[in-house]
Amino acid sequence: MAAGCSLSSLLSVQTQLDHSLQDAVSTEQEEKLVYEYLKKLDGRGQDLTVPEFEDGLEWLNTKSPLSLSKHLSGKVVVLDFFTYCCINCMHLLPDLHELEHEHSDKDGLVVVGVHSAKFPNEKVLENIKSAVLRYNITHPVVNDADAKLWQELEVSCWPTLVILGPRGNMLFSLVGEGNKEKLFLFTAAALKFYTGKGEVKNNSIGIKLYRDSLPPSILSFPSKVTTDSSGNRLVIADTGHHRILLVRKNGQLLHSIGGPKSGWKDGSFAESAFHSPQGVAMKNDTIYVADTENHLIRKIDLLEEKVSTIAGIGSQGTDKEGGATGLKQQISSPWDLALGTAGSNEDNVLWIAMAGTHQIWALFLEDGSLPKGCVVKKGTCIRFAGSGNEENRNNSYPHKAGFAQPSGLSVAQEEPWSCVFIADAESSTVRTMSLKEGAVKHLVGGERDPLNLFAFGDVDGAGINAKLQHPLGVAWNKQKGLLYVADSYNHKIKVVEPKTKQCATIAGTGEASNALGPAFTRAAFNEPGGLAVGENGRVLYVADSNNHHIKVLDLETQTVSVLPVTIEDAFVELDSSFPAQRKLPKLPKSSPQVPMSPLTVSSGQILQLELAVTLPGGTQLTEGAPSYWALAAEGSEWFLQGQCVYGDIVDLSRPLVISVTVPASAQTPDAVLSVDVCLYFCSKDDSACMMKAVSFMQPMQIAKTNQVSTAKVLLKHHF
Repeated sequence: MAAGCSLSSLLSVQTQLDHSLQDAVSTEQEEKLVYEYLKKLDGRGQDLTVPEFEDGLEWLNTKSPLSLSKHLSGKVVVLDFFTYCCINCMHLLPDLHELEHEHSDKDGLVVVGVHSAKFPNEKVLENIKSAVLRYNITHPVVNDADAKLWQELEVSCWPTLVILGPRGNMLFSLVGEGNKEKLFLFTAAALKFYTGKGEVKNNSIGIKLYRDSLPPSILSFPSKVTTDSSGNRLVIADTGHHRILLVRKNGQLLHSIGGPKSGWKDGSFAESAFHSPQGVAMKNDTIYVADTENHLIRKIDLLEEKVSTIAGIGSQGTDKEGGATGLKQQISSPWDLALGTAGSNEDNVLWIAMAGTHQIWALFLEDGSLPKGCVVKKGTCIRFAGSGNEENRNNSYPHKAGFAQPSGLSVAQEEPWSCVFIADAESSTVRTMSLKEGAVKHLVGGERDPLNLFAFGDVDGAGINAKLQHPLGVAWNKQKGLLYVADSYNHKIKVVEPKTKQCATIAGTGEASNALGPAFTRAAFNEPGGLAVGENGRVLYVADSNNHHIKVLDLETQTVSVLPVTIEDAFVELDSSFPAQRKLPKLPKSSPQVPMSPLTVSSGQILQLELAVTLPGGTQLTEGAPSYWALAAEGSEWFLQGQCVYGDIVDLSRPLVISVTVPASAQTPDAVLSVDVCLYFCSKDDSACMMKAVSFMQPMQIAKTNQVSTAKVLLKHHF
């Protein structure tokens, strides 16, 4: 017999078990207590049941919608009520991944994510799809957009877990994060108990991962971007690929560090590993990385090409004070970084948006001092502002202020600002933190009640009259005296004049899309997460996360374009005759090779290679990108000694002629000349950019008799 009911009915039954478990002194005692609880609950005669999933709900990672009474009958089910913006929900995902690894659906366990949105933007299936990919969620997810199941069960906060028995009967509930031991204890006990009763089924429920239906992309959910002091190099957190990219401002790759698999490993660029890195900061030839899901701060030395860990223990910490050094200090979900000065040494502190504990921390790269003269030694990682309570609380005393998942930082060191700008995501505000005394103040968004984290919207205006929706990034433009804001869930870029607190939209339609415009007013973004100012304040780089692009906003011409990033494994010298400063990428392994008919040549003869390549219709070469041709003669390097072996390609309207002279003295009777062509091009509306390559292979027999003085070879290919 069954009775539909809310969580309050279950919690009144479970409370006694929770109290008893606190007094348990061994695992055996805990297991016995849970077994007795299940035996008593199962013998009540009336099940505490969960309502059936409604028809018409949208599902991900399944072949078809699931039913509690049909597909999930005979399973121990863990319902995870979550919303993808919530840092506490993110903290729970590793526990669920581990649980699923230990017990599969054939063992009788199924995890179902019930997405119950906080923000309107999170109700949209396409955005939930992006979150499922970004967080590598592999269990079924249902979009409870109207929160009907949430309301029927009277769920009150994110995350909440509800564990069901094989009849859809409620067994346990766990509220919040940090309940891993209970989660594993309860699920193992439920599986054992109901397997013993013969009620657990070992059938597969029909998993079909959403990610398997998608093509690969060059970038995957890039979350943050920054520039070096010269503006010539950009650092991209390619979060979904678990790597850091260093590129020139034209998109040319310099280094790919880490990836594609997640992990924690220091060492060379090739062997190092990150886990969903977010914030990046750069000074000279050093890059600092917020390695978010590893709960670490990493350091990349570009000169030594090494990665090291400088803060964190590799697992989520609960410390809200700090004060330890380096690998001794536990931290929690660092989301963004910014270099600043605290004391007399310039750029001696790394500010950290510690989203996991709702605070702002400081990692001292050199000796420095906090407000009121407190000296701090190099290597110390310490809380600077934020009580640790999730609030929108401003206060003159930094430790009494409250943040709600701070996710973006930008420093304005100069007077009169002397502050850190903070994108405080869950309060939908932008705040300032004084570098002099640490006072935290409101700038735009939110409302005055520090406990109201639902004051969001999309309204241009001044101060508290302006409304944002989960902003994730900020960037200070020193040259213009303006602050740019990634208003992420409104899919817009906004600008704030800090003196008047005026906030206005400069780019984005408000709809999640990928249109370039190219005018600002017609451009569209999809949850932009990071910003960086470049070109002496003339350009704004945008990490357009769900579109998997870095976009470039020209603040002078008010136009938008895509940075044509192309990813290769490494950069190598193609030939010893290359100048040391010219390095070209390897061609992708998938690039076609075009075999040419053998050609007989003789010493001193000139070969004229006519390169005639054409692009797909509606595309054009990307201006400023490093399209090129290059020659090589592997195993016969003498053939090209002293000759020009590479060149830029800037025009495809007519054939490009490459001249090669056959050496006077042949060291072998034959050679194979390869002509590599690498082109960067975009659609004419700039909606998509790509790189394609081809390699022509020209076998040659070197005759002893003289041939005609010039031989022409046509190299023709259509991409």
